[in-house]
Amino acid sequence: MRCNAETFAQMYEAVYMDLYRFAVCIMRNRQEAEDAVSEAVVAAYENIGKLRSRDAFKNWIFTILANICRKKIKKASRKMEQSGEAFTLFASEEPDYSEMIDVRKAFFILSDEEQEIVGLSVFAGYNSREIAQMLRMNPNTVRSKRSRALQKMECILK
Repeated sequence: MRCNAETFAQMYEAVYMDLYRFAVCIMRNRQEAEDAVSEAVVAAYENIGKLRSRDAFKNWIFTILANICRKKIKKASRKMEQSGEAFTLFASEEPDYSEMIDVRKAFFILSDEEQEIVGLSVFAGYNSREIAQMLRMNPNTVRSKRSRALQKMECILK
C-alpha cells in the first residue's frame, strides 16, 4: 500500500486509544505500554509498504503490538530468571490506587493468552474471527477461551 506520513497519522489516530488500552492491560504498566505502542507505531510506519489495504490497518497494527508486548514480557521474564528474582509483570513501584478496581484484579488473574483474547475483544473491539487470524487460532477456540475467561472474571467479581 502506498502511504504518506499524513495518511499514516490519520489511520494511527483512529486506533491510538485502543492500542494504548490494550497495551496497558497486557503490560500492566503505563510506561511499558507507551513504549510498546511507540515501538509498534515505528515498526508499522517502517513496514507500511507491506500492508495490502487501508481497511486491514487496525488488525495489522494490533498484531504488531501484541507481538511486541509478548517479546517484552518474555525478555523481562528471562532477565528476572537470570538474576534469581521472582518475575512480576512490570508492576509499578508505587501502586496507582485509582486503577485498583475489582475488574482489573479479575483481569490480571487470567492467563496471558486469556488476557490477550479478552483485551482484543473487549478493549479493541475485534470479533473472534479477527482475533483468530491475529493469534493463529481457530475462531471457535477463541470464542470458547473468551467465554471461559469472562466466566472466570465473573466468578471472581461475585
